[in-house]
Amino acid sequence: MRHVKLILREEVPSLGAAGDLVRVKPGFARNYLIPHGKAILATESNVRQFAHHKRVVADKVAKELVDLKSVRKQLESLALEFRARVGEEGKLFGSVTAQHIADLLGERGFPIDRRKVVLAEPIREVGEHRVAVRLHPEMIAELVVQVSAEE
Repeated sequence: MRHVKLILREEVPSLGAAGDLVRVKPGFARNYLIPHGKAILATESNVRQFAHHKRVVADKVAKELVDLKSVRKQLESLALEFRARVGEEGKLFGSVTAQHIADLLGERGFPIDRRKVVLAEPIREVGEHRVAVRLHPEMIAELVVQVSAEE
């Protein structure tokens, strides 16, 4: 049975990742992958063009990582402090959430999306907490968040 060579434009589960050269049955290519924009035919010019595009993206990501290293250093040297009403045993009446941390970072000149602040659960106790901020899939910064009682 004849197969068709394709270049995947995005990840397709159980087939491959974006940029992979794959061989599939003609019906799968004709009826699903190509019409949905998930793949293109692997002609010689398309392969060259896609290889060039991958190099450009890799260079861009490398430059981005270099820039993010300085941002990570600045973030890790930063100590965020929150004051909150506290009940008995050092428990907060509310909590410090990822949104609170992202807002305070924004005020300090680091516009970070709240979804990039990694908290397993909101902070509900007084003390020093380490919080991860995902700057890039390959780079994470660790912040110190100090929660203290309101006077």
